[in-house]
Amino acid sequence: MNKRIMISAGEASGDMHAANFVKALHTIDNSIEVYGMGSEQLRDAGVDLLIDCSDIAVVGLVEVIANYRKIIKALNILKESLRNNPPDLLILVDYQEFNSKLAVVAKSLGIKVLFYIGPQVWAWRQHRVHKIGERIDMMAVILPFEEKFYADANVPVRFVGNPLVDEAKPNRDKQSCLDDYQLSNDRPIVGLFPGSRRGEIKRVLPIQLEAAEKLLEQKPDLQFVLPVASTLTKEAFADCLKKYSHLNVKLVKDLSYNVMQCCDAIITASGTATLEIALMGVPNCNTYKMSPISYAILKRMVKIDKIGLVNIVAEKKIVEEFIQHQAQPQLIADEIFKILSDDLYRNNMTTELNKVRDKLGKTGGAKNVAQLALEMLNS
Repeated sequence: MNKRIMISAGEASGDMHAANFVKALHTIDNSIEVYGMGSEQLRDAGVDLLIDCSDIAVVGLVEVIANYRKIIKALNILKESLRNNPPDLLILVDYQEFNSKLAVVAKSLGIKVLFYIGPQVWAWRQHRVHKIGERIDMMAVILPFEEKFYADANVPVRFVGNPLVDEAKPNRDKQSCLDDYQLSNDRPIVGLFPGSRRGEIKRVLPIQLEAAEKLLEQKPDLQFVLPVASTLTKEAFADCLKKYSHLNVKLVKDLSYNVMQCCDAIITASGTATLEIALMGVPNCNTYKMSPISYAILKRMVKIDKIGLVNIVAEKKIVEEFIQHQAQPQLIADEIFKILSDDLYRNNMTTELNKVRDKLGKTGGAKNVAQLALEMLNS
């Protein structure tokens, strides 16, 4: 019988990385069956989805509680599949708390577990690293400093390279994108990247839109574009955008890298997008806001002083972070205005972003994970 892999990806970035892994795997061995949880990109890669993750892609303790029933239902469906029809290998992609619970069940059944883009316990709750080691057979990490962290805790680990180095590329030329988005090449373009979860649209997008409104007062020729993540639909933005119709924000359902290449500056939610934008070399600033209760709890637990992945990899602040109380529209607008109007500031930021690319390693991340998965299947 053909080998079978269950894969679990719980949000847009994980769905993208998982899909690229599956494509790389099938170029080596297309007889392997892959099924599990994901969204649009995994489905397009030929994966049989038991769960569409679009409805459970949330962040923050309060947000998880609000969606608890949906999350538990999805988790139970995958657990039952593991018990009733066990795969040869379970691959968990990010989505840490959910996937860690799935790993416990798999290990109890004797199913091998590969955690790809594993828990960022180096940032918070570091003591959990030993418990994670008991639940998995191999950790595939994508940030260079993570390998030593896990190795020091005697967790099996391999640095596979960051998949974004391969993925952060447009698939169309800039002019065709500008034409499709109805944007002019003669006027500055600011990207609004609020995230891939519905909760982020609710909390982060209004701040970005208000910042855009203040920017427009300073630079009336500005244009705004907003990419729609694969886990969302354009309808999810309707309520927020209604109040800001005068900004004429271009809502785009396209590859995010196609949108990035059109931007002179970007206001982005903190997360994977910060690294993607860095790899595209676009000056930007980070914004984020969660429920006050979630923030108060997480602030006590987080052990690092920088939130944005681009700053963490750089080991210094190269883009400004406007998090929670600092996520004020005027501060954000002032930062983007500085990027657009101060050539020296902009060029220095671009230089530092290019250094981040160098730190993330060589190409071939998805292929490296595919080869690691095959090793585990055949061992």
